Amino acid sequence: MVHKTLTQWLTWIEQQNAQEIDLSLDRVLQVAKQLCLLKFNCPVITVGGTNGKGSTAATLAAIYTALGYRAGVYTSPHLLQFNERVLVSGQMASDASLCAAFAAIEAARKNIPLTYFEFSTLAALYLFQQSPLDVIILEVGLGGRLDAVNCVDSDVAIVTTVDIDHTDYLGNSREQIGFEKAGIFRAGKPAIYGDIDGLSTVLECAAARGAKLYLQGRDFSFQEGIDAWHWRNQNRHYTALPKPAVLLHNASLALQAISLLESRLPFTEEGIQRGLATIRVAGRFQTLAKQPRCIVDVAHNPQASRQLYEQLGRLGWQGSLHIVFSMLATKDKWASLLPWQHCKAKWYIAPLKDKKAAPLGTIEANFIALGITSYQKYDTIEAAYGAARQNAAATETVLAFGSFHTVAAVIQTECTGNT
Repeated sequence: MVHKTLTQWLTWIEQQNAQEIDLSLDRVLQVAKQLCLLKFNCPVITVGGTNGKGSTAATLAAIYTALGYRAGVYTSPHLLQFNERVLVSGQMASDASLCAAFAAIEAARKNIPLTYFEFSTLAALYLFQQSPLDVIILEVGLGGRLDAVNCVDSDVAIVTTVDIDHTDYLGNSREQIGFEKAGIFRAGKPAIYGDIDGLSTVLECAAARGAKLYLQGRDFSFQEGIDAWHWRNQNRHYTALPKPAVLLHNASLALQAISLLESRLPFTEEGIQRGLATIRVAGRFQTLAKQPRCIVDVAHNPQASRQLYEQLGRLGWQGSLHIVFSMLATKDKWASLLPWQHCKAKWYIAPLKDKKAAPLGTIEANFIALGITSYQKYDTIEAAYGAARQNAAATETVLAFGSFHTVAAVIQTECTGNT
């Protein structure tokens, strides 16, 4: 089956596997081997974890680009268009190149069923294989051990954090989830882990797999200053790095990976500084407007929500805080709202335009359970955001979070001027 447009391909791909998520490496490995997509002539960095994957990948890409290297970057999900998932030397993959990749995959897979994410991953690997690249950065989609990205043996594997999310697939405890995340570690290769409280299952998995484990807080660390931040490991100590537009926790993980690959991809402190200053990650504590200040963040699980609450608290706000909120039914809404329980804010809630959207009544029930009473209901995120924008004074703050879908709707509304 060959389609003419990317939209046609994506619509068709969504229909090819009855299961939206089908964790197994067998199918994707068969097709990847058929297309010779498992070996690359440049270092590969795999980034997994519950939160911070996208920011860590963006930091890696920004620094390597500033150093003059050509990077291939695969991330998910996208916010506004599918092409965002595949970057080649800083440019989004074109519709034509993605269509060609999908056609090659379709010809190779024969009767092997693939999920949407598996098609996407193979398309990225196909385009990276055809491009002259110096480094490849792959973001894990879900879990790690059985994620399609794990079909490639990476030179450095990063687990950013481990927390509760995707319990239907990964387990109900941090320990179980940590085991799945650590499945991206490889024998004899560096494995970087970001949690300061180092889960035993992650540490044990690294040891069992024979990976060379580097722990944040033990083998490398960072410290935030007023106008800059400091980073050190056993070989380097930087004392005046510019603060990036991502959490320092994630930037620190990226610096450790870059340090470990120095023999293959040499770097300078000046290049690191340039890269840190250029990091931009759409939807991660992103400011869309200034009067009122409008911020969006894709935080969609308890850990990310806690981090967002702390980050906004450090930034502060004047007057009322106006929050546009919605989540998917599959997410833990109560625990994600818990950090905000005593925050004096005006809430604007609406259902998402997605088959997995949480019903408005479910969201409202969580608000009632937590004693959050200052909220208004709307039919769409666009309407909720429009009301929040209109009600907020020029000096106040509007925040939208809860899902990639929430943030995408707000960004589109802001970009089109329909506020």
